[in-house]
Amino acid sequence: MKPMKPEQISEHLQQHSQWRLDDPWLARDIQFPDFQSAWQFMNFVAECAEKQDHHPNWYNVYGTVQIRLSSHDAGGVTERDFALAKLIDEYLAQAVFTELPATPIFNS
Repeated sequence: MKPMKPEQISEHLQQHSQWRLDDPWLARDIQFPDFQSAWQFMNFVAECAEKQDHHPNWYNVYGTVQIRLSSHDAGGVTERDFALAKLIDEYLAQAVFTELPATPIFNS
């Protein structure tokens, strides 16, 4: 697998307007209403990543998730990164975040 050329990346970014190239990463920063919503999103991405055997670099604080995609074995952004970005975009376009129970599920 080879990294995409800059013009290919630019073309793909037109379909993923919330993403940007932060060389060598395809990057997106997402603000959620709360930590629970951010965690729901991260769980979804984790499941997709496992199925694709393609794992993001990410950072989370409270309701903020910074996600970075790059195909390490190719040394840059590939079609594989955009495939995961597409799933993320689709999820966010239709996401309804649910609140977790206020009381702990387990006893301490």
